[in-house]
Amino acid sequence: MSEPGLRATSMQFFDQAAVAHALPYPALVDALAAGLQQAIVSPPRMVCTPNGDDSAVLIMPAWKAHERMGVKLVSIWPGNSARGQSAVSAVYVLLSCEDGQPIAVLDGTELTLRRTAAAAALAARILARKNSQTLAILGTGSLSAPLATAHASVMDFKTILVWGRDAHKAQVVVDRLAAQGLSAEVSLDLQSTLARADVVAAASTATEPFIRSDWVKPGTHLGLIGAFTPAMAEAEPALMPSAQLFADSLEAVLQKGGEVLQAIVQGLISASAIQAELAELAAQPQKAWRQSEDSITVFKSVGFASLDLIAAEKVFATRPTGARMSSERR
Repeated sequence: MSEPGLRATSMQFFDQAAVAHALPYPALVDALAAGLQQAIVSPPRMVCTPNGDDSAVLIMPAWKAHERMGVKLVSIWPGNSARGQSAVSAVYVLLSCEDGQPIAVLDGTELTLRRTAAAAALAARILARKNSQTLAILGTGSLSAPLATAHASVMDFKTILVWGRDAHKAQVVVDRLAAQGLSAEVSLDLQSTLARADVVAAASTATEPFIRSDWVKPGTHLGLIGAFTPAMAEAEPALMPSAQLFADSLEAVLQKGGEVLQAIVQGLISASAIQAELAELAAQPQKAWRQSEDSITVFKSVGFASLDLIAAEKVFATRPTGARMSSERR
């Protein structure tokens, strides 16, 4: 029985397959570029620690006034790895700002993977040298294959390299890409991988830098995707003064941007060294952002809720195709 004053609502549920179907990478990259030009409010995320340990729930809201609001709940349970379960999972709820009613529930894990990979690919499309031929993916986690697929959807690479500390895991990523029709190869040595790469996308949970400054060759575009807390780092902070720096969200990177924030704290750079954020890049894609062909460009990504809302609205626009209807008594 419904509670007094509450009425029945009809919501759509988009599972992992439906979210993936609705968000092919070229279209999602373009949707992010356009969506970031809209007025979206994206407050800082809330962090809850219900067990008082290293497990946590992140609450990430974003909205467009009088249109729609979305809230992503991200669960981070590090101990799950030992149980053979995913350490990170998410669910996304979309609401109408006209009457406050929930209108859709989406698989937040797939949504996050795709919007993160697409945002990095959007930055690479704008910042990387146009003649870039080799893409290197550093890391073998859940973002590795999406990053390779997203980048390859917007740039014409001749070679894709996958490097990880565990060669077997790197081969798993290569096999996953092959199943999608994308040819890649395992690269065993990080220094030689960086020596070959024109575009690099790193996605790891490293707390100690593994990308040495002197290994990054002139002209490289480096996407740092994995270090999303102040204590994490994929590249040496010492690289930052010699690179052109860009952020997905200036506010977010200045709060928790890994090696970029560390470089600021260490006095190696100031906050003003970050030249633009993703919305500015997308607004002026033809601008000559690179100072020269030999410039090293760094795109620092920590994620922010506006990206989720843009992607979720694109998924919702596919209704009812690919979605399951669910009528619930509220």
